[in-house]
Amino acid sequence: MLALAVLAAINVRVQAQSAADFAQTAAYAAAQQNADGGFAAVPGQPLTLGATNTGLRVLDYVGGSLLDEPGCIRFVNSCKVPGGGFAQRPGGKPDVVTTALGLMAAAELKIDDKAMIDDAVAYFRANTKTFEEVRMSIAGLEAVGARTPDFSRWAEQLEAMRTPDGSFGQYPGKAFVTGGVAAAILRMGMNLEKREAVIATIKAGQRPDGAWSKDDGPSDLSSSYRVMRALYMLKEKPDVE
Repeated sequence: MLALAVLAAINVRVQAQSAADFAQTAAYAAAQQNADGGFAAVPGQPLTLGATNTGLRVLDYVGGSLLDEPGCIRFVNSCKVPGGGFAQRPGGKPDVVTTALGLMAAAELKIDDKAMIDDAVAYFRANTKTFEEVRMSIAGLEAVGARTPDFSRWAEQLEAMRTPDGSFGQYPGKAFVTGGVAAAILRMGMNLEKREAVIATIKAGQRPDGAWSKDDGPSDLSSSYRVMRALYMLKEKPDVE
């Protein structure tokens, strides 16, 4: 499901996709919905909120629709911990990243409300600490059109990751980290300083195969999506040749 989401979201393609291609992808994605309303990362595995959010994103990107929208709404709501964040499964323990995914899924289903958002903001304030948690908290709040006073604190944390050349992180994952930080800053509606250095670092990290990696390993779809998202927000294009 993640691969489908990445491929559907990246707008730079060697060959344009036809309406039939999108319809085929939409039908396949919709068929992955379980009878309980959610999606699993792999058919036959337990449902998770993360996989359900991915399924919703794929359907949104390709113009598809759920086979059982009420069931999906019930599943997403059942993953919400009263007075707190979201868990991957009903009755589970919430965490920051999953709470962000819960907000994204709720936004896709148009079931986000003030109480849900207020709970998430409070949960993020108490629990968001690492870079990945900061990045995902910002993305989740962006999905529901919300802001938090914690933006200023998170911005300082992100800025502390900047290196003397104006980018973020260290090699070999410099382009990957720089893309993630840049997107987070822009999502908060803040000014991205040393923009040209950021763009140059991201583009320099593109591999000969046209993609990106989070480290010195092989390039992969997930890392490439994150970097491509940053380029899109920066209104820049990669080398498509």
